Amino acid sequence: MIEPLEKMEKRYQEIDRQMARPEVATDLAKLQALARERASLDGAVRGYREYKAVKKSLGETRAMLTEGLDEEMAALAGQEIEALEARLEGLEALLKQALLPKDPNDEKDIIMEIRAGTGGSEAALFAADLFRMYSRYAQSRGWKTDVISLSESGIGGFKEIVFEVRGRGAFSRLKYERGVHRVQRVPVTEASGRIHTSTATVAVLPKAGEVDIAVNPDDIKVDVFHSGGAGGQNVNKVATAIRMTHLPTGMVVVCQDERSQLQNKIKAMSVLRSRLLDMERRRQEEKMTQDRRSQVGGGERAEKIRTYNFPQDRVSDHRIGLTLHNLPRIMDGDLDGLVDALAAAEAEHLEAPPA
Repeated sequence: MIEPLEKMEKRYQEIDRQMARPEVATDLAKLQALARERASLDGAVRGYREYKAVKKSLGETRAMLTEGLDEEMAALAGQEIEALEARLEGLEALLKQALLPKDPNDEKDIIMEIRAGTGGSEAALFAADLFRMYSRYAQSRGWKTDVISLSESGIGGFKEIVFEVRGRGAFSRLKYERGVHRVQRVPVTEASGRIHTSTATVAVLPKAGEVDIAVNPDDIKVDVFHSGGAGGQNVNKVATAIRMTHLPTGMVVVCQDERSQLQNKIKAMSVLRSRLLDMERRRQEEKMTQDRRSQVGGGERAEKIRTYNFPQDRVSDHRIGLTLHNLPRIMDGDLDGLVDALAAAEAEHLEAPPA
């Protein structure tokens, strides 16, 4: 474990030296590339430096026991050794995880798509609840959310909502959310108090740029139309909404949230690239005999990944057999417990030797 960490630290130091050079400081593209690489190494390097400091302190404290300490000082040294050993063990676990293969998309911004599934108006209300949950979670981590397109139901729910989440590590945390989410509760429209089961699907796409996937302009048909619903006089009077069709695949993207045609066109292209990149990812994964995310599911929409049971105050993630009983907090965006458990299950799967 030590050798690759030493290499990481040396590379980290080299990046710092390069970023301090005047010729690099004036080259924005080079500076940004180095900053991204430095950020990807930062956690592991800081952990390794703490590991070395704790290990040094442990050695020094153990050496003190050989110097003929009195009983009280020896007891204090023993307590210090126990604390340092526990900290060292925790750091070793974190460093092993830091050395696992990284998903190349982990640091990317994402496009999330939530759609009401089975259950009619209750499914649409649940889709709105999921959007609120993810928005609150993004806010708690300092990420930004931006709605791209929205189709509302009659009672305040969403038939479909597509939105962007921007922030470091957004994909690494939210990639586990893709799949079918099931809710069991008494709908507000249910007079008899009978529990209903409804579903919503969640798609999580790493945001693709021009470098990630090339789109031929000749393959795109763009239609401009008037936005519907609320949005002010400018939105209603001026044709700003964009419908973008990718002719080879038949994929259609609609964006009408922005006030200008250009802004909507940029957002629609971003969603289209991300969907095409996800389509290519799925195609490649179908050819693989073992998906690196098989432990926590591939996120296919046919998979029922989680159940939210309101009468029992229970959230169950079926991929790892985890059940939590703090449903209101989870629906309010407290997702770290679920995400951490899923990430740990994925790491354990990656660490396991092949059968």
